[in-house]
Amino acid sequence: MDLLRKLFSLKIGNPVLSGLCRAFLWMLMGAFILSLLLWGSGLSEHDLSLYTYVVHGLAIALGGWTAGKRAISRGWYQGCLTGAFYGVIVLIIGFLALDSPLKAPDLLWIAAAAFIGALGGMFGVNFQKV
Repeated sequence: MDLLRKLFSLKIGNPVLSGLCRAFLWMLMGAFILSLLLWGSGLSEHDLSLYTYVVHGLAIALGGWTAGKRAISRGWYQGCLTGAFYGVIVLIIGFLALDSPLKAPDLLWIAAAAFIGALGGMFGVNFQKV
């Protein structure tokens, strides 16, 4: 059993990279749940915009929490970097895949993502195993 645990436990040393991986895994699960909600109910795609922001916010917060937990100190800094990188990656994907232009309010999106990630990192650094 210990061999299986070692095989399936992937440890990433960099706190920001581990937070980004965890954030995108949470975003993937949230997108799957939203697609099931869209498929199983009478909602349209335009009705899901609030839920999409909630999924992104939770993903950023949990990614920042992971980054803060993996960091030795300065969880707010690691979480802030995780949130900012998450915001930039999502904007780049939107720019390349959906051909949406980059606008000035996109900087607000990155700032909000960095703030939410910093909050998650502040909580995560206090959950370290001593």
